[in-house]
Amino acid sequence: MLKKKFSDFNLSHEMNKAIAEMGFEEATPIQSLAIGPVLAGADIIGQAQTGTGKTAAFGIPILERIEPALKKVQALILCPTRELAVQIAGELKLLGKHKKDLRILPVYGGQPIERQIAALQRGVQVVVGTPGRVRDHMERRTLQLDAARTVVLDEADEMLDMGFVDEMKFILGATPVGHQTLLFSATMPKAILSLSKAFQNKPELLRVVHEELTVPGVEQTYYEVKEFQKAEILARLIDIQDMKRALVFCNTKIRVDELVEKLQARGYAASGLHGDMKQMFRDRVMNQFRSGRLEILVATDVAARGLDVDDIEVVVNYDVPRDEEYYVHRIGRTARAGRSGRALTFVGGRELFKLAEIQRFAKTRIRRQRLPSTDDVEEIRNGAVLEKVRRIMETEAGEKYAALVEKLTGDDHSSLDVAAALLKMIMERDGKPGSSPAAGEPMPEADAGGSARTKGKPGKKKERVAAAEPGPRLTAGEATRLKIKLGKLQGVRPGDIVGAITGETGLTGRQIGAIEIHDGFSLVDVPAALAARVIEVMRRCQIKGHPVFIQPDKRKDGKK
Repeated sequence: MLKKKFSDFNLSHEMNKAIAEMGFEEATPIQSLAIGPVLAGADIIGQAQTGTGKTAAFGIPILERIEPALKKVQALILCPTRELAVQIAGELKLLGKHKKDLRILPVYGGQPIERQIAALQRGVQVVVGTPGRVRDHMERRTLQLDAARTVVLDEADEMLDMGFVDEMKFILGATPVGHQTLLFSATMPKAILSLSKAFQNKPELLRVVHEELTVPGVEQTYYEVKEFQKAEILARLIDIQDMKRALVFCNTKIRVDELVEKLQARGYAASGLHGDMKQMFRDRVMNQFRSGRLEILVATDVAARGLDVDDIEVVVNYDVPRDEEYYVHRIGRTARAGRSGRALTFVGGRELFKLAEIQRFAKTRIRRQRLPSTDDVEEIRNGAVLEKVRRIMETEAGEKYAALVEKLTGDDHSSLDVAAALLKMIMERDGKPGSSPAAGEPMPEADAGGSARTKGKPGKKKERVAAAEPGPRLTAGEATRLKIKLGKLQGVRPGDIVGAITGETGLTGRQIGAIEIHDGFSLVDVPAALAARVIEVMRRCQIKGHPVFIQPDKRKDGKK
């Protein structure tokens, strides 16, 4: 179906600003269908699954119609669980953050009712609650609905299954005549249709009609991952599967920026793509991705349209897509031109239900995989190193080093001792295998040589990162430290510096060493032999719209 942009709905400046800050690029199918009719005051029946953007579908028009000066409940949203009530209230607060004097209150069982009563007495315009607690307040007369213009039944079929039918009828029967009733349900049993007939006025039935799409021959798996684990698990999968060209999808622009920064801080050649980026920057990122200078491209669904790269090895759904069609479009980016491909999806909590809907819609099976451990990463890395050693031993390339080994061998040291010591040097140079912390632990930062070090004390005003791309890493002994007179105060991040230098000078990410971001300046290590060239080129460029003043850093400690 045709998806709309939020600009198509003639929303207020405050609402458009909040939507932009939340990182949404376009309306989901249910939002495209519902926002207009709800703004116009119509009753609707929306058939939509969890995770399709229903909250914004009814929340945006409800908040647009609220009168802030009226300190009475103007909208009531009923949902089956307290967790969902808190979630909906939180999203509505984000959507209404720029509207003055707007108050939203979740009410549910398990929380002291006295606290809710006190909040209601201060005056709120939107109440989000479970049917039992809402009826309790109404019977105590602590919740008055005489000014309510809109009532929403979210996940109505689930509320019926939980036995809330009497509460729902009681609440709807107590609202003023002529109020707007919005009913959202994943299924349409007879009881739902009976509620609609009794309490709605000529409702519009909104049902998302999907395109007929087929899933290509892609190996599809999913991992049950908690939100705080996602970046670490993605890093492990990149290492274990040796991803050379991966496309990672996030649901919002903000999520793209956050993930890119996390990946760059772990030393991966990653960049992002979303609608806020200028076309010149988007073209540069795409050229780097096609040429292999970027290993990981993180994008939103909108930004990935028209992406024409045939040899993408793997697609990662970092966020479960809001719409089933998006899933099919995403994974279709791999396995092109007769090649094989893989699709990995991170799933957590209630998203398992959404995954089941995707499988039904796409007529496909997505297999569960266990989470990779740090031991898995270590085993893979060790195997890669040993394979390189075997290849060298099978050629004559290692003969000239044999004499050096002979000097170390003798009565006290065997050839096995020497080989073990050399392997230790290799491992420590490239980063100790398996040294990634368990999910939830603080991540180490990378120094100029690519090895990990622990973050400094809280409050230390600098960031440190080493970018990574194919080729040998820069080592501290061959580096020149450059000082750029741009920093945190100008909104500069490590990824901005990496992107600017690699894009303008032709250096790869691995040739760039440590980066430190201070308030008014930044420090970056580059190969000593190329430092003059970097300075010459970068002085003609800009970073985030600011001219670049760059020179060799004269202080070894990096202080002003």
